[in-house]
Amino acid sequence: MSGDVRPEDFPAIATDKLRFADTDSLGHVNNAVFSTFLETGRVEMLHGAATGLPEPGAVFVIARLVLDYRGEINYPGSVVIGTRVSSVGRSSVRMEHAIFQDERCVATAETVVVQMNEASRKSQPFSETARERLDALGGVR
Repeated sequence: MSGDVRPEDFPAIATDKLRFADTDSLGHVNNAVFSTFLETGRVEMLHGAATGLPEPGAVFVIARLVLDYRGEINYPGSVVIGTRVSSVGRSSVRMEHAIFQDERCVATAETVVVQMNEASRKSQPFSETARERLDALGGVR
């Protein structure tokens, strides 16, 4: 993702409160916590949007995470996480994310999650209904 990124560019918005434990010896939120914020965005979009996902007998597992840091996050406060679907594969979905503090984009990311069958532990193709639901979570670019 390049250029100016704004929360309104994303159809799914989540928030996370910063915890003192998130900070490091430099006084800002530790870089490892950024991936936890992305998880909040993914989970709220895929599970909390009344999508009916994952499908029965399946779970989502993360297969890829690419994270670009654009600035510091400072305690105290909160962050806003924007998430959108950028493409849907046979059993995977690629998402774009941005993390904001005080309207300032502090990170952008791309993740890929795979729908996995819980019993076989193998990827499970999306049904047509699931694909339509995921396509509807695409955002403005």
